[in-house]
Amino acid sequence: MTSSCLDYRMNRRRLLAAGGAATLLGMPVGRLLAAAKSEKAKAENVILFWNGGGMSHLDTWDPKPGRPTQGEFEPIDTSAPGVQISEIFPQLSQQMHHAALIRSIAGTQGAHGRAAYNVQTSYLPGPVQHPGIGSVVVHERPGESDLPAFISISGEARGASYLGQKCEAYFVAQPGAKDPYLAFPAGIAEVRGNQRLEALARFNKRFNGSTTDARLQSTQTAIDDAVRLMRSPALEAFEIDKLPAATRERYGNTEFGRGALLAGRLVKNGVRFVQVQRGGFDTHGENFDRMRTHGEVMDPALASLIADLHTEGLLEKTLIVMISEFGRTPRINDNAGRDHWPRVFSCFMAGGGVRGGTVIGSSDKDGGDPEDQMVQVGDINASICHALGISHTKEVVSPQQRPFRLVDSGEPIEGLFG
Repeated sequence: MTSSCLDYRMNRRRLLAAGGAATLLGMPVGRLLAAAKSEKAKAENVILFWNGGGMSHLDTWDPKPGRPTQGEFEPIDTSAPGVQISEIFPQLSQQMHHAALIRSIAGTQGAHGRAAYNVQTSYLPGPVQHPGIGSVVVHERPGESDLPAFISISGEARGASYLGQKCEAYFVAQPGAKDPYLAFPAGIAEVRGNQRLEALARFNKRFNGSTTDARLQSTQTAIDDAVRLMRSPALEAFEIDKLPAATRERYGNTEFGRGALLAGRLVKNGVRFVQVQRGGFDTHGENFDRMRTHGEVMDPALASLIADLHTEGLLEKTLIVMISEFGRTPRINDNAGRDHWPRVFSCFMAGGGVRGGTVIGSSDKDGGDPEDQMVQVGDINASICHALGISHTKEVVSPQQRPFRLVDSGEPIEGLFG
């Protein structure tokens, strides 16, 4: 198995394209341009906060003071001159000079499943299952330690599909809790456990030699990765309970707080992509009470993560992204809620070469449609790739010999990176 997640296969069309490409001193011009772009990349790791359910842009990143769509929250000033966000993020407001807001994302999908698929893969749902952006990133930029390259916290990330088992996320159900699958069962000593693993390896080797089923290779890859992790000193990165109590308290004694704290430790230890899941944003009713609660949990965790990474000199190398599948309606319904609204929504980014204190695009006066610098959904994934020096237009060929771009469509967002 190579270090990438799926060996590339050269088909006739790609061979002809490569042979016919313009060259300069023997190197294709396209490759030279890609190399020039990669030199500008600053990010080495990504932390993606996925807020499932559709977080209200109007009550977070894109407040509309004085308009009928404003709702119960007031905007507050931030450390970035002229940039305001919702009052539910008082601590995060003091970190906005490190962050950028994208306020003009134009979605097309109003159902949760289809919209989440579109945002996380850049593709629309269809007969082929496409990999999520985390799998795309680790396919192109494998991890640098014994820890998995891709880790998903508090929820399972989208699968790797045709990129293969190496690009699947390692799932952490409860951040801070010991994973029972990374130790031998109670009563099984290490010597006995190792003997069982050796016996399993011998059995699998004999069985695998008599079949060509690719699923067996995926299973063996998962076993090898699990055993290597179980035996690695890097496993200590998961032990956030050993950190000072004051540090844990700053992030908040919540699952989300522990998830953010763990995410920071993981990228420090060479994990390429960490995805932190949080649900509960489908606020058809009691939107403001629920968003206030979300703010109380998310605000200290996200602010502390940015501050700590900056203090340790790691923020420029770590791209932080927070996004949902869509926004919520400008109109407040009869249940004090907001409904699905894909026509415009927002995204928060910080670190990783992002131009801090920046606002990209705008929605109209009531937050119902993009008004300036419309951003397509695929532009988000293209921007994540750009931050890491990955060519978002690159093609991979599936085991069925079908070519797919890493990002279906889109370009890095103009003005987002410094």
